[in-house]
Amino acid sequence: MTVRTVQRPAVAAALTAAVLLLSAGCSSSSGGEAAPTHTNPRATAPFTPSPSGGPSAEAPPAKGSVKVVSTLTTGLKSPWGLAPLPDGDLLVSSRDEGTITRIDGKSGKKTLVGSVPGVAPGGEGGLLGIALSPSYASDQMVYAYFTTASDNRIARMLYDEKQPAGRQLGAPDTIFKGIHKGSIHNGGRIAFGPDKMLYAGAGETGERGLAQEKNALAGKILRMTPDGQPAPGNPDADSVVYTYGHRNVQGLAWDAQNRLWASEFGQDTWDELNLIEPGRNYGWPVVEGKEKKEGYVDPVEQWHTSDASPSGIAVVQGSVWMAGLRGERLWRIPLDGAKPVAEPQAFLEGEYGRLRTVVAAGGDRLWLVTSETDSRGTPSAGDDRILQLEVR
Repeated sequence: MTVRTVQRPAVAAALTAAVLLLSAGCSSSSGGEAAPTHTNPRATAPFTPSPSGGPSAEAPPAKGSVKVVSTLTTGLKSPWGLAPLPDGDLLVSSRDEGTITRIDGKSGKKTLVGSVPGVAPGGEGGLLGIALSPSYASDQMVYAYFTTASDNRIARMLYDEKQPAGRQLGAPDTIFKGIHKGSIHNGGRIAFGPDKMLYAGAGETGERGLAQEKNALAGKILRMTPDGQPAPGNPDADSVVYTYGHRNVQGLAWDAQNRLWASEFGQDTWDELNLIEPGRNYGWPVVEGKEKKEGYVDPVEQWHTSDASPSGIAVVQGSVWMAGLRGERLWRIPLDGAKPVAEPQAFLEGEYGRLRTVVAAGGDRLWLVTSETDSRGTPSAGDDRILQLEVR
């Protein structure tokens, strides 16, 4: 049995002897992460990001750097979504346990917030992405994307910190349901954009043809109001579908010019980083990677699936930072407007195993969540963990 030594800089004394086995594959012909009707009640002006070709105020350097500042917490089980709270603490979801836990942003202390009723974990499904309401300061609502016995759906819950630990989540208020579910490719990332609309990545669940069916929800990026209605300015006023032709989007983030970026699992050939524009067709399953085929959008960057199999992304210091599952590394893609200024650069390769979620932490800092306990990794003592990074 082949092993590799794992460096854990922030907990070196405790984990010097820790080892990790090479992780199972994440994108394969088998499909998974491993070798893995609504009406529009409003009519307002559509959300328009800055032009896709516009330059950044100051382009980042071609070469960057990553420093692991600390390991905030350890011992997480199948962590997936991460939502920073206004006071600096974090909420993290557990895919397989169906729970949300609060992490103290300074000490790393874990407090169980509660369980989400109706979660039916299995395969790549379960409790996936979470996000705070854009009006969280007044409504205290937490949104979650999760798999049930019949579908994937999005619900919101009141988070009442005054209640006892483990009982701080109110009953789920389902705002959108009927998203296709499967043992693979459930998508699951949700995020509120600069327009205060809710975006969600919905996977094609292994049913490839669904990605090209505009009336199907699978293989799409969805955009809706906080109440789950089609958002004003969507390509079809009566639909939440924003873009189509996706395989499995698990990363969504906006740059300083309000451009939306998404990471996407390829099959056997190319993983992708895409610049998202409403109504466009991103190709799957007709196109994978850069094929310059009329009618389809090529990715801005692409990677061999063994090098990436990307999940979460964040935009910090003028670069997209992309977490790799099978690739077990953090990718940096420096941008000048909508164009890369240099080749992507990899960091932390093999040091922490599979990497699931990356979230901006303010200034030059990132939160990074590992994913060794997702049934595809080879967990060692302390997995899974949340790391704080300093990046450039």
